[in-house]
Amino acid sequence: MTSFPKIKLLAIGKVKKSWIRDGLEVYQKRLPELSMVELKDTNPDKEGELILSQIKGRDRLIALTEVGQCYSSVQFAELVSRAESGSLVFAIGSAEGLSQSVKRSAAQCLSLSPMTFPHELARLLLLEQLYRAKSILQGTSYHK
Repeated sequence: MTSFPKIKLLAIGKVKKSWIRDGLEVYQKRLPELSMVELKDTNPDKEGELILSQIKGRDRLIALTEVGQCYSSVQFAELVSRAESGSLVFAIGSAEGLSQSVKRSAAQCLSLSPMTFPHELARLLLLEQLYRAKSILQGTSYHK
């Protein structure tokens, strides 16, 4: 059984839709390794400064962008399994996206799909895929 790394999700703004909040709660309970930090919604440059201020030492920043690398769920699980000490930090911007400074600072850019999703829904999709990755790495039946 492969260990699962510490993961931090940095997200701009609060989730307003209750059904998305409910879904996030489900996956947060299933992912005790996850911490989620909501940062103030201002403008992409200030949001970028807030995101980058949260990155510590050996954290590996992964920026969610519409033009990032797409992975299958199994490939994504492999990516997560290669996390070294420190933690994986995923950044999701506001409706205006992430600043160029965050994209440049990221170890990589990740896309959940070639399609564009509302940033609130992207949070839920990412948490589901993180839980699926954990399931794949631990050999449980969720991914089947």
